[in-house]
Amino acid sequence: GESYEKRIEKLTLRRSEADEQVLSDSMKQRIHIIKRAAREFKNGMYVNLGIGMPVLASNYIEPGITVHLQSENGILGMGPFPTAEEVDADLVNAGKESVTVLPGGTCFSSDVSFGMIRGNRLDMTILGGMQVSQNGDLSNWVVPGKIIKGMGGAMDLVAAPKSRVVVTMTHNAKNGEPKILKENTLPLTGVKCVDRIITDKCVFDVVPGKGLLLRELSYGQTVDKIRAATACDFEVASDVAETY
Repeated sequence: GESYEKRIEKLTLRRSEADEQVLSDSMKQRIHIIKRAAREFKNGMYVNLGIGMPVLASNYIEPGITVHLQSENGILGMGPFPTAEEVDADLVNAGKESVTVLPGGTCFSSDVSFGMIRGNRLDMTILGGMQVSQNGDLSNWVVPGKIIKGMGGAMDLVAAPKSRVVVTMTHNAKNGEPKILKENTLPLTGVKCVDRIITDKCVFDVVPGKGLLLRELSYGQTVDKIRAATACDFEVASDVAETY
């Protein structure tokens, strides 16, 4: 009838800089991480943004950079979260959040989407993480004993050999336990699949056959602080500095 309204499961709106100033500390921490992750975008890239924190990166693409964002539910050319006036109930990402589609963007079926992923058509994927090992093993899809809707597309994304995998996550869990470990304790999403780890404290590169290399520090962090917060050994780049 006249009162019919198509519902959006997760209405997510674009925030202004003023809105960001009044967010919770945990949300500010997530934005701090993802603003650094957005520097990974290079002009012309085709990139998948995972559910949760990574999808925030669509809001922080630097001016002058064209990035073609893909969502595995079937969007290529995804834009930032909408303003209240731009909301379209038919446009949602894989996490069921409201999104925009840029001019020239397109929508298609899930099988076409995963054909892109499995066919090595993406340059990079940015995913969230629960644990990453010193060898680049990733756990991000389940905590044993907790009910989930499904494993999502992360296993396909990390299995594409030509796609760079960047993991964004807090350096430590809420209880303070390290999330960067010698070996994962949670079920694996992929083995030796992670190329770079970006946390609220630092940036690590995973060097095949060697382990972790500390590349960058967040402001206020030191190498000693990173060692204390990390449950595995790592090397330190000669030019490591505070960059974000």
